[in-house]
Amino acid sequence: MDFLLICDKMIKAYNERKEYKLKDSAFQKMIYCIVIILSIIFIYAGHKIAVSGTDYKLLANEKSDVMNVEAEILAIRQEDHNEQTGDREIYFSAKVKGTGDEVIGVQIVNENDPTVAVKPVEEGDKILMDCSIDNQWQFTNYIRTNILIWLGIIFVALLLFFGRAKGVNTLVSLLFTCLAVFVVFVPAVIAGKNIYVWAIVICIYTILMTLLIVNGLNIKSVMAITGCTGGVIIAGIITVIMNRLLNWNGLMDADTQRLILELPNIDLLGIIFASVTIGAMGAVMDVAMSMSSALHELKLKVGKISPSELYKSGMVIGRDMMGTMANTLVLAYIGSAMATTVLQILYNSSISELLNKEKIIMEIMQALVGSLGILLTIPFTALICGIWYQKIGIKKKRRVSAVE
Repeated sequence: MDFLLICDKMIKAYNERKEYKLKDSAFQKMIYCIVIILSIIFIYAGHKIAVSGTDYKLLANEKSDVMNVEAEILAIRQEDHNEQTGDREIYFSAKVKGTGDEVIGVQIVNENDPTVAVKPVEEGDKILMDCSIDNQWQFTNYIRTNILIWLGIIFVALLLFFGRAKGVNTLVSLLFTCLAVFVVFVPAVIAGKNIYVWAIVICIYTILMTLLIVNGLNIKSVMAITGCTGGVIIAGIITVIMNRLLNWNGLMDADTQRLILELPNIDLLGIIFASVTIGAMGAVMDVAMSMSSALHELKLKVGKISPSELYKSGMVIGRDMMGTMANTLVLAYIGSAMATTVLQILYNSSISELLNKEKIIMEIMQALVGSLGILLTIPFTALICGIWYQKIGIKKKRRVSAVE
C-alpha cells in the first residue's frame, strides 16, 4: 500500500511540473545526499554487524609466516644454472620500498616446468619479495597493480568525459557496490553468518543505492527498482529450487575444497545462491532501467496511449534486449571460466560426462538462471510501467481543456 501511495505522489509531482522532471530540484539533491549518508552508515554498520563475535581481519598477515614487501630491481648481480633440475638462479640487488634498504634477492626460474615458469627479472622491474628463515630474500611475484591503476584512470577519465554528472554518479555507485560486497558481504560469509540473508540484503541495497544515485528519486527509478527486484527474486527462487534438484554439494573445484577446509561450517550451496543472484543483478538492473526509461519517454512523447498499448510497446522494446542481454550474461560466465572449460573438455571422454560435471553445471545454471531473470523482468517491468505511466499527464490535460 505504501508503494502505491509513493507512486501516486510522484505522478502528481510530475503532472504539476511543466516538464515532468524533478532531478534538477533541491528535492533531488536532498535525496542524493540522504542516499550517500545512508550508504556510508550501511557500509560501516553492516561491517560491524557482519564481523560481530569474531576476530575477523581483512587479509590478516598473521595467517602467513612471511610478509611480502615491495621492491625495485636495481641490478642483476649473477646467474647460476642447475643442470640437474634445470633451474636458473638469478641473483639481483633491489631497493625495498618504504625503508630504502638495498638487499640481495634471488629468483628461481625453470622454463621447462610450466607450473613455475615466470619471466626472468630485469633492471627496473617492480616486484614482491619475502625473506626466508635463512634471511635470503626471494622473488615471489611481479607488481602488476600499477598497470591496472593506469587502466582504471583511463576508464574513469572516459566515464567522466562522456557521462559528466552521470559519470560521477556511476563512479560513486560503483564504489559503494564494491564496498558492500567486499567490506560487508564477504566478511559476513567468513564470519559464518547466513549467506542467503546477507546476499538478499546486499542485492536490495545495491539496487536501491545504484538507481537512486544514478537516476534520482522519480517514477522511472521506482518502476526500475520494482522490476529489478522482481527479476532478482525470480533468479533467487530458481537457484534455490535448482540447488535441491541438482543434488550437488557445492564442491566443484580446488578452490571450494580449500574453502571448506578453511571454513568447515560454510554453506557452499549458499555461496552458489549468492553467486547467481549477485551476478544476475547487474544485467537485470540494466534491463529494468532501460525498459522503464524507454516507456517513460514514449508516454511523454505520445501522450494518449492505453496501458495495453504501452505494455505491447514495452514487449517490443524488450524483445530487442532479450537476445543481446542473454548473450552478454552467457558469454560473461563462459569467458570467466574459459580455462576450466577447456580443461574439463580435455579430460572428459564424452559429452554426457562433461555436462554432468558440477563445475560445468554451475556455469550453465548461472547463465540460464540469470537469463531467466532477464526474460521475466521484461514483461513484469512493461506491465507495471503500462499501469502507472498511464496516469502521467492527466492533470495537465484537464487544465488545458478547462482553459479552453
